[in-house]
Amino acid sequence: MKDNPTLTPQLLLQAYQVGLFPMSEGRDDPEVFWVDPKMRGVFPLDRFHISRSLARQMRNGEFRVTYDTAFNDVIRGCADRPETWINDTIFSLYGALFQQKLAHSVEVWDGDDLIGGVYGVSIGAAFFGESMFSKRTDASKIALAYLVDELRMGGYRLFDTQFVTPHLASLGAIEIPRSDYQDQLAKAISQDASFNQKGKVPTAQEVIQRNAHTS
Repeated sequence: MKDNPTLTPQLLLQAYQVGLFPMSEGRDDPEVFWVDPKMRGVFPLDRFHISRSLARQMRNGEFRVTYDTAFNDVIRGCADRPETWINDTIFSLYGALFQQKLAHSVEVWDGDDLIGGVYGVSIGAAFFGESMFSKRTDASKIALAYLVDELRMGGYRLFDTQFVTPHLASLGAIEIPRSDYQDQLAKAISQDASFNQKGKVPTAQEVIQRNAHTS
């Protein structure tokens, strides 16, 4: 459905709270449509899977992780692919939510080069993952590992991934029916959570140790 009123950050937040999220047909398509999948992708926060190889990659200290330091650059990285649903309207909307501290990003760096990241929207104790990108092997997995750890530590109850790809499934994401998602959503947005309340990024070892499913 593309016949929607002028999109504002407030309207976007209202849409998330009833289970909708926006997409565009492409980078150059100015229109935005709402999506409400019958089967919704979610990440149970106690099931994120850190493999031995990913744990080694995290421990070796080759990459540096930050929170909320390059939000717009993360969106650009996510849109930098042949086919993308991120158009100018979506870019601007999420940038506005970031300025309101209602959207967040995790960045992975190699020196001064941004090589991976993930971003999403935070409402109550629900986090709505929007997109991620990777320019190096495992960079997006590292970003997700830190994000899941931050959500767990911050008291979040729902991590919405919208859809489940084979990549996300390998890390622990699952699909649930729309009705189950709506129940989880209603509970989560009525609770409180905090993203990066302590204002610091944990060490790789802390992230790994707090993940009960490292194998």
